[in-house]
Amino acid sequence: MPYRSVLTRPVLAWGAVTIAARLPVAMAPLALVFFVRERPGGYSLGAVLAAVYVVGEILGAPVFGTRLRPERARSQLAAGLVGGGVAFTGLGLAPQAPPLVLGVLAFVAGGAPGAVSGGMRALLTGMVPAGAAGQAMSLESVLTSAVWAVAPALTTWLALGAAPYVPLLLAGGLMGAAVAGLWALPTGWAADDGDRNGVPMRRLLARAWPVYVTGAASLTLLALAELVLPALLEQRSIGLGWAGPLLAGFSLGSAAGAFVYGLRAWPGRLPAQSVVLLLGVSGCVALVALLPWLAAVAAGLVVAGVLQAGAMLTRNLRLREVLPPSALAAGYAVMYAAIGAGYAASGTLAGGLLRVVSPSAAILAGVGLTLVLTVIGALGERRLTSGGRDAAHGAAGDAVGAEGAPVDGRRDPERSL
Repeated sequence: MPYRSVLTRPVLAWGAVTIAARLPVAMAPLALVFFVRERPGGYSLGAVLAAVYVVGEILGAPVFGTRLRPERARSQLAAGLVGGGVAFTGLGLAPQAPPLVLGVLAFVAGGAPGAVSGGMRALLTGMVPAGAAGQAMSLESVLTSAVWAVAPALTTWLALGAAPYVPLLLAGGLMGAAVAGLWALPTGWAADDGDRNGVPMRRLLARAWPVYVTGAASLTLLALAELVLPALLEQRSIGLGWAGPLLAGFSLGSAAGAFVYGLRAWPGRLPAQSVVLLLGVSGCVALVALLPWLAAVAAGLVVAGVLQAGAMLTRNLRLREVLPPSALAAGYAVMYAAIGAGYAASGTLAGGLLRVVSPSAAILAGVGLTLVLTVIGALGERRLTSGGRDAAHGAAGDAVGAEGAPVDGRRDPERSL
């Protein structure tokens, strides 16, 4: 099914709301660093606030995501955005507040909208024909990559050109605009708790753990690219000013990869595609660590971005296979938390290793962690598939095995890409 089948007026409205909701998330960590950098110990405090914000995201996504109800998702998403908007605004209006107060506000800013990403994705796939889910998710990934490419430059320009608190106030205002925009979208999506066959939500989500593990693996390498790249450039005697353009190339590669993935059907089942793409990303990042030339680093990051986008899309599409419609929003929220945890774990590992090994060795260690997670996830996928009938081989409503997850009746998104 072509892309034009999903470019409808409701989907364009969804895109506008998504930009307003996600740009604050992409701006937040850097905005928090700029916000307090002029205070004593400002950079350390900024790093702590950014970490607290991410912890809020990791905890808020599953807590609030599992409570989303399809029939009243709009009001629940609005409540989360209001909480995040108030917290961002509170931060911007209290630049001299005690660190504890700033930490609480940063935690709320990350946690309150934690379910928004998963809920918005569920809204999107409920707005398009079942066979166009792949294209819809590809467009979402393109939009997300563009937001993450713009956010650092916008944050830096506002913080240095206007005032350090302006990015946070803008983030609060954008979340408020997203709340208003929600009323141009459907109230929720069609789902019936009966499609879970009586299986508790938490048990359903736990069954999909291999998908979350490989999702975390795909973002592990992104953390390496962002956090170790400056040190790697310094090791190679390459100007640090190249870090920004190189990371922008990674983001543009991700946008291109997401668009290309949605253009056609690709051979192989989704778990196999995911493994191949993750191995490709790992190889590209390993070459970035080993090759000394700036052009090679740039090429490796662009290709890694292309492949990483496809890897994440296979994970989101796989969730549609192993979870019923009523559990999808919760599944997406748990995935959001899992990839955040993968990002944090990789960043922590790289930061610790940089104290004792070279930047290139730290990157290779991170690649090793990614490969371990990929193998664990792949082995779990085999059990997940053998424990219950896979969606690609069964019809909606068919009985599943005792250990298998219920299957989404809209089982063919990848067939129609």
